[in-house]
Amino acid sequence: MKPMMRLGQSNRRAALCRCAGGAWLALALFMLAPAGALAQSKVAPASRAAIELSFAPVVKRVAPAVVNIFSKRTVRERARSPLFSDPFFQRFFGGTFGMRGVPRERIQSSLGSGVIVSEDGLIVTNHHVIKGAEEIKVVLNDRREFPAELVLDDERTDLAVLRINANGKPLPRVEFRDSDEAEVGDLVLAIGNPFGVGQTVTSGIVSAMARTHVGISDYSFFIQTDAAINPGNSGGALITLDGKLLGINTAIFSRGGGSVGIGFAIPSNMVLTVVASARRGGQVVRAWSGLVAQPLTPDLAEGFGLDHPGGAVVSKVYPGGPADRAGLRRGDVILEVDGQPVDDVGSFRFRIATRELGSSAALTIWRDRAKARVALPLVPAPETPPRNETRLKGNHPLAGAAVANLSPALADELDMPGAWRGVIVTRITRGSPAHRVGFEPRDIVVQVNGTEVGTVAELSAALERAGRRWRIGFVRDGRLRNVEING
Repeated sequence: MKPMMRLGQSNRRAALCRCAGGAWLALALFMLAPAGALAQSKVAPASRAAIELSFAPVVKRVAPAVVNIFSKRTVRERARSPLFSDPFFQRFFGGTFGMRGVPRERIQSSLGSGVIVSEDGLIVTNHHVIKGAEEIKVVLNDRREFPAELVLDDERTDLAVLRINANGKPLPRVEFRDSDEAEVGDLVLAIGNPFGVGQTVTSGIVSAMARTHVGISDYSFFIQTDAAINPGNSGGALITLDGKLLGINTAIFSRGGGSVGIGFAIPSNMVLTVVASARRGGQVVRAWSGLVAQPLTPDLAEGFGLDHPGGAVVSKVYPGGPADRAGLRRGDVILEVDGQPVDDVGSFRFRIATRELGSSAALTIWRDRAKARVALPLVPAPETPPRNETRLKGNHPLAGAAVANLSPALADELDMPGAWRGVIVTRITRGSPAHRVGFEPRDIVVQVNGTEVGTVAELSAALERAGRRWRIGFVRDGRLRNVEING
């Protein structure tokens, strides 16, 4: 996978219906209309003249702020005998068969797009465009080139923020549009550098909103569009016809590598949270709900007395956390966040993650067959206890594993909802006892020889007392497992 236009007001409909000569006047009026008026008066094209209106004025204003991004990184690989490059041998012996000799270094280049969002040189792109880059170069629409500094890289949203120095000269930029205003059917433009052919503009509509099962990033909540998006468009702009940024083009659904009319963009409201974190100079810190939610199935909806299965069901609440302080409890169904509908669990996570820390979110919930409202405090997840990451040593089955104390903050960082307490394996040294036994990162160790362990210190002490026989209980993928080892 790779990676709305608002038509005129009723008082402009007559102009849209006129001959082609009047179409340019209609377009000019459209471009000068305030965004609020456009949002309130969307209409379908009413004549051939209206259909023939040009997007050129929008493109001329926005295109200078969409840039090309070139990144380079060094990769190490072993030399391969030419014989084993034959597809016949690779089919039967695998892609690594025939590797020999000393590893050699090779420069790997990648291409993507980006969007300037501030006059002082902040640029938004995709994480996967600059992943592992040792050198990043930005080329503007007017062919000026600048080295870029990586300010913030957020793999969980697949977003990154770069900065270039234009020696004090203001740069063209794109303003943000509230992505919650977008509707299916809105016209949009996609601008980027597909296949490296140069800046390209395509048009389409918003095909769907709130796609939460795409699987591109941890916070899946995408705008789907049929505007052609191809490799190289990643990090480019999805633009509304008032010339504002609705999203960052991120992925496409494709069986052959080209556009088939199913593209996805990260909504501008999520982009804004990442840009705000970059301005603060730190990593992204998001609001934490302090609850775990599950999907509302048709059977559950019927049991709760709801007429359709839309929402998220609270299944677990962290004691003393935001949800607990708001009065939420197991079995509540979350229907809205600040008036925006919650269709599923992914939708709820997105709504909370894009809210501003230090305020509160108004939740509409369903409890006891009636609606109620609660205020959810928006605070970051606490790192209590401190993670205390430790590499275990000694003569026991967990030697060679790095472990840490779980906390709400670490669970959120690892995208493990509800794993708020315990000792988690973070890394495994290859060839170590822990590796040979079969332990894996994200395993949560809960017991050693019948003794429950909740911290790194307790785990270390239990392993030292164990002698030569170990029975270790751990949780993997939500299931309790046990391993028994005789020394």
